Amino acid sequence: MNWNYPISNVEYFFIVAFLVLYVLYIVRTLFAARSIGTTSRAVILKFFLRTIYFGFFIISLLGPFFGEPEKEIESEGKDIFLMVDVSKSMDATDIQPSRLEKVKYEIKQLTTALPENRYGLIVFSTEAFMQIPLTFDLDAFSLFLQTLSTGQTSGRGTDICSALELAVHKEVGNRALNKTTKILLLFTDGENFGVCDRRLMTLIRQYGMKLVVVGVGTKKGTMLKEEGKTVLDQNGNVAITNLDANFLQVMTKQANGNYFEINEKNNEMPSVIQTISGFENRLIDTRKVLVTSNKFRYFLVLGLILIVLDVLITVSTFQL
Repeated sequence: MNWNYPISNVEYFFIVAFLVLYVLYIVRTLFAARSIGTTSRAVILKFFLRTIYFGFFIISLLGPFFGEPEKEIESEGKDIFLMVDVSKSMDATDIQPSRLEKVKYEIKQLTTALPENRYGLIVFSTEAFMQIPLTFDLDAFSLFLQTLSTGQTSGRGTDICSALELAVHKEVGNRALNKTTKILLLFTDGENFGVCDRRLMTLIRQYGMKLVVVGVGTKKGTMLKEEGKTVLDQNGNVAITNLDANFLQVMTKQANGNYFEINEKNNEMPSVIQTISGFENRLIDTRKVLVTSNKFRYFLVLGLILIVLDVLITVSTFQL
């Protein structure tokens, strides 16, 4: 038998009080019997009966349960690494309220629709950083997600390939790679100033990773503002940021992935969720959890039955 609660001062108090009061009762009864020249054996029988149901009540307070206190739980789902572009161009408002705010909202919808998966978060501009490792804790994930801003990085450029390299490196280093479904989910406007190694796409295909790319923005683009001022390019002209869909589509094709868009007319996030949901679920975690069963009712009922018997069965205390 195992216990949900340890014995405490409350139980010790009741035990001591019961024993002290009942010993005083027995002594008083025996003294009275001797005074009138008779015996009082029945008081001993009552003592054992009442001790038994009192013991049942104490056991009920401790929350007893039977069997193993731990149980192994297996979780099936997918490991999803989200890579979010936080370069300055993601502040563009061709998608309201901005590209980045729209991405944050859609990621929240994704985790709500598919809560059984593990999620990790990588942010990037000129460099990529691991923001959140793979986790089941969606509350913590959502908290970090809401803090994303383009102010996290100082560089103006975007290196999409650095985010992919970091995600692939983390996945390849995972010993359980062949046992789990790995999804690389990229959100970016496609403006890339880095160089992607072709071997990177080969690794994605070789290890069976699923690359899903979401292009965010419009092809006609919009101008950028920083601290209330219009951003100019190197030639002094107004800088226009637009969605580079061609680059993203070519990259996705090289990795045998899936490409979607979020723009002013069309939001393909429902298709993204449907695609991810269609990938096979595999074992992603095995944990031992504490079994919190409580069988106090059985002992409580037994104690109440014995109380009823104690009341109904009359025994002569003094034998004359």
